Amino acid sequence: MSSSTTHDELFDAGMKIRKEVAGEAYVSRALQGGQSEFAYPQQQLITEWVWGNIWSRPGLDRKQRSLLNIGIMVGLKSWPELGIHIRGAIRNGLTELELREALLQSTVYCGAPAGLEAFQVAEGILNEMVDKGEYVRTMGGLSGDAKAKAEAEAGGS
Repeated sequence: MSSSTTHDELFDAGMKIRKEVAGEAYVSRALQGGQSEFAYPQQQLITEWVWGNIWSRPGLDRKQRSLLNIGIMVGLKSWPELGIHIRGAIRNGLTELELREALLQSTVYCGAPAGLEAFQVAEGILNEMVDKGEYVRTMGGLSGDAKAKAEAEAGGS
């Protein structure tokens, strides 16, 4: 954005990107929750500067920005935001394999407890997206020897 961009222009650009990435329903809920005189400036700030200024910059595409945010959210242990950014990353073209690898990388650098929670959040979001018809899983459950080994280790049959 140029230095002459107004707050209204940043807000409008940010709102467009925010809805495209996070989804109309999420953005509507966030804005409704921030309608008080006390909370609305936070929604303005996020929409103008995060979405209108940073997400509209050249140099990284939306998929790359989403991938960065996933790692950051795991590091911060910000599970609700991780879910939002996983959903956005899928909308931005991140594959299930890329998501898994990002979470594995995050596990190594952020710790196993954070990684375990991140995988649970991701499974939940992916399954929710499937249930809503927003996504088709590309990685199935374990099969064959891998499934038998996992079941044996878990004490299953």
